[in-house]
Formats: sequence, C-alpha cells, structure tokens
Amino acid sequence: MNKKVLLGMSGGVDSSTSAIILKEQGYDVIGVTLNLFPCASCCSYIDVKEICNQIGIPHFIYEGKDDFDKYVIQDFINEYKSCRTPNPCIQCNKYLKFGLMYKKAKELGCDYIATGHYAKIEYDNTYNQKVLKKANSTKKDQSYVLYNMPKSLLDKVIFPLGQFESKEEIRSIAKKHNLKVAHKKDSEDICFIPDGNYKAFLENNSDIKEKEGNIVNLRGDILGKHSGLYKYTIGQRKGLGISNKVPLFVLGFDANTNELIVGEERELYKKSLYATDVNLLLFDQLKESLKVNAKIRYSSKEMKATIYQVEEDKIKVEFEEMQKSITPGQSVVFYIGDVVVGGGKIEK
Repeated sequence: MNKKVLLGMSGGVDSSTSAIILKEQGYDVIGVTLNLFPCASCCSYIDVKEICNQIGIPHFIYEGKDDFDKYVIQDFINEYKSCRTPNPCIQCNKYLKFGLMYKKAKELGCDYIATGHYAKIEYDNTYNQKVLKKANSTKKDQSYVLYNMPKSLLDKVIFPLGQFESKEEIRSIAKKHNLKVAHKKDSEDICFIPDGNYKAFLENNSDIKEKEGNIVNLRGDILGKHSGLYKYTIGQRKGLGISNKVPLFVLGFDANTNELIVGEERELYKKSLYATDVNLLLFDQLKESLKVNAKIRYSSKEMKATIYQVEEDKIKVEFEEMQKSITPGQSVVFYIGDVVVGGGKIEK
C-alpha cells in the first residue's frame, strides 16, 4: 500500500511540481490549500483545482482564517507595536503549515505532509537522527524560514524540491507535464499584503496610527520629526526627512518617549545579540557553547559565531565579526555546515 502524503498547494509552480514528483515517487498524494485570509486569491484556488484534476489527485480547501489571524496577522501587528520587525512567513510555517496542516493530515490518515519549500530532511549519521538541511540550490534555499518547525515532525515532513539545483529544473518538469503554471511568476510579497504597503495595512487593521515624535541621536539631540515609529526599521537610511553632514540611519526606537533614534553607519554595528522563542532541531538544549554559522535575516550571509544557552528559552550569540543592522523581531538561524541547528527571534 502506498504511503499517503498531504501536500500544501498554493497554485504556484513549486507546489504544483511537488505533486508530480511525489506521485512519480509512488506516494498517494492529496492536495490541500489552506484558506487563510479574506483577500486570498480565488484564481489561485482555481489553478490548484485544475492542476490536481490534471495530475489525478484529490484536492481539499481547509479553513484556517482564525489561526492565521491569531498567529500571523496579530503577531505582525503586535511586533510593530513593540517596535520590532516581524517575519510573518516564519510564523505561518510554524503554526499553519506544520501545525494546522499536520493536524489535517492525521485526520485524513496521511503518513506525511509535504510543501514546495527548497530544503531537505535527511538522516545524518553524525547526529544519529533526521535533520533539516539546506537545499541543493543555494540560490533558492529556504531552510532559514523552516528552523522553527517542530522537531517531532522531522520524520513526518517531505520537501520534494530539496534535491534540485535550480528553479529552472522545476519549471522544466512543470512544462514537460503541460502545467499551466510552468511560467507563473514567484510571489515575493507578504501574502496578506499583496500591494506591499504594510504601513497602510497596519493603519487599516489595527489601532496603530500616525503619531508625531522626535528624531534624536544617541546623545538625545533633536534632529527632526517622524510621523510614526512603525514606518521605520533598523538600518533604514531613506525617508528620514532630515539633512546631515554624513548619512544617518535608524539605530533603534524608544517606545516610551516615541523617539526614533538615528546615527551614523558605524553605530549600526554590534558583535552580539540575544534570541528568545528558541527552537533547536539537533538538541533539546545547549549543554555547552557551540560554534556555528549564523544568519540574522533571510537574505544575509552566514557568519561565524558562538552560541550559549543563557536561560531555558534564551540564547546569546557572539559573532567573530561585527554585524550590521541586527533587527529585533527578525530571526537568527544557526547552521553547522548545511545542517540547521535551530534558531530564535532576535530580542536585542
């Protein structure tokens, strides 16, 4: 009897091609689309239905709006209220794709869940367990946004695209099977803010509104005015509306005084950070310091660091070199080679 797998499908080329790959590997594939927010595209749902009919697999749409609102949208709003810069995709992966979707998989009697992420899960003899690894395609690797998947699911998740070297290979497979989405563009926006205007989204969906305050330097000198702290992120240079002899960048925020703190580029650099909401995939806790490579945002390079467990849910990260624009609310993810050790949300 074939193993059953529940595949998350968005209507894009990655998840659609994943269905073909899984089916060719002998799995009994069921497609599922999570209906997560009111403005979700009906066109995508139609694409998924057509693709599943073409491939010959069943497809279901499950409601997930309540969980999405609770764990993703409200977290997004609350992070900005706290002067932090969130990564909603990481929240969604944790609570929806590896939470709600796995729950649905069990209800349907599936052995596995799968997504179209570029990453790998393999048994590693060094650690005597299944581990999350980078995809073969370094350009498309998405292991960074998967670090907080439950460790207990490492033997229940399949990433069909992890072995491929490029996106072009995936499009080629889709084209070979005459999938209408073979040349569909990748979506790079936050899914629930398709126009990319997160400031308007916050203003229209929360009590976050424009509020004038001072722009100050580290000495407290007033350099100008801002119209709302939520409009800025650490490292930002453009849009400050102030002139200075040397370029100024956002260094941080003081929510109590509603002040935006700016400074010179050299003042953006730090050598350490603390991370909370920690999820470790190789260990339950760090018993001693560990040398790793660490990424402080999805698009950043890995940098050599040493990590220390300082509390049950807090890790200190000390880098060998100074790091620019460490941003609270973003995630720091740890690697040893191509293996994901784990990660956490940057606190400060």
